[in-house]
Amino acid sequence: MGSKQIAQETFDDAVQENITEFEMDPEEAVREAVQQFESQGVDLSNIVKAVRQPASENGQKQKHEILLTLDSLGRAIAVSDLAEMAEQLAVFTDQCKEQLAFRYLAGQNGAYSVVFSACQLALGDRNLMLKAFYTLSAFLDGQPDLLDSAGQDLLLQTLKEYREDAEMTLAGIRCIRHACLKHEQNRQDFVKGGVLPLLTGAIVQHGDNADVVRTASSALRIMTFDDDIRVPFGHAHDHAKMIVLENDGLRVLIEAAKAFTDNSSVLSELCATLSRLSVRNEFCQEIVDLGGLNFMVALLADCIDHPDVVKQVLSAIRAVAGNDDVKDAIVNAGGTDLIVLAISHHLANPQICEQGCAALCMLALRKPENCNVIMEGGGALAALQAMKAHPREVTVQKQACMLIRNLVSRSRDFSQPILEMGAENLITEARATHKDCDDVAKAALRDLGCKVELRELWTGQKGSLAQ
Repeated sequence: MGSKQIAQETFDDAVQENITEFEMDPEEAVREAVQQFESQGVDLSNIVKAVRQPASENGQKQKHEILLTLDSLGRAIAVSDLAEMAEQLAVFTDQCKEQLAFRYLAGQNGAYSVVFSACQLALGDRNLMLKAFYTLSAFLDGQPDLLDSAGQDLLLQTLKEYREDAEMTLAGIRCIRHACLKHEQNRQDFVKGGVLPLLTGAIVQHGDNADVVRTASSALRIMTFDDDIRVPFGHAHDHAKMIVLENDGLRVLIEAAKAFTDNSSVLSELCATLSRLSVRNEFCQEIVDLGGLNFMVALLADCIDHPDVVKQVLSAIRAVAGNDDVKDAIVNAGGTDLIVLAISHHLANPQICEQGCAALCMLALRKPENCNVIMEGGGALAALQAMKAHPREVTVQKQACMLIRNLVSRSRDFSQPILEMGAENLITEARATHKDCDDVAKAALRDLGCKVELRELWTGQKGSLAQ
């Protein structure tokens, strides 16, 4: 993707020039403009690649469809024509859902204030409020910067007032979810405004509604993200602790799982959120005590053919295995065999191979008895097969190398069997291919008893040989 940016106006002018100067038809003119700018390294991800509508009879400038809809919505709001407003909200929502470029163009032309005004005008009319919040959710997707403090207050107030209404709750949470993804300040503002008890409360209140449980769980998980590159340090860890300690989040999520034993998408989302909350030793243990491990293991067994579910469960098992006592519980529950099965079953999926190797790596850490179980279950062979299947995936290579090292670091008897599986060549290749693998690969080779060549770099200082 290119790093240069252009304005929508620049792109539109180029398209128009292709039509008028070179007599191209509209579709050809757009294709030519796209090719022209992309060849110059221009990023067109936020550009609407379509021809503007012709000028009106009164000489108004050409506009794209979504801006014409925005104008119509604004006029309906200005005269409080609720029926017309509802119709234009539906059209605008559909256009926003089509692509980010449409939403971005609308956002650059004052759409947020128009949509927020629609939300305010709709207050008290439940059905109209739903339409307005659906629009706000679609519009904020990918552009959370546009939400202001008044919008935050409106969303929080709506969740409080309509906490018993599943549809309104879902609409409000979807808005908050979009507003908090990749936006640390919005996350902090919502948490300060009291969103966490509203989210856990929604899961309890609407525990039989799959959409509410899944979306509220996802929103809780987003509150623990550290994905805003503009902020050096976020509050992800603090938010995770608040969800668990102040809002009984682990119990809420695990209890919610009991109502959806046959719904893999809900259970997968709950697993993903639990893994984000496993930030303390005692939290990992609490997940086991509350029955969370049992449902994870059962889910892995029942949904072994569903890669998205498998990936989330493996990630959750990896997270809770940070606790040494939980390691034993996972092994005793038959988790190692299922993890090996998952890797073998989805050997072509690098994410599952990575998470599976990482989970086994955690189970083997400081636990020689677990290493025996992993070896007997084919864990080492599965890891080496993953390395062979994904030689270019650095994360797979690193996790497999760390697993091999953990298996042999306290159980040297495993070195020869693992070497006979072809480990030395695979690990050496990983070390040569991926700079990030050098340390872990070297450690694995040493613990396997292989001769490791030291690479020494002269730093220019007396007595300073850096390895």
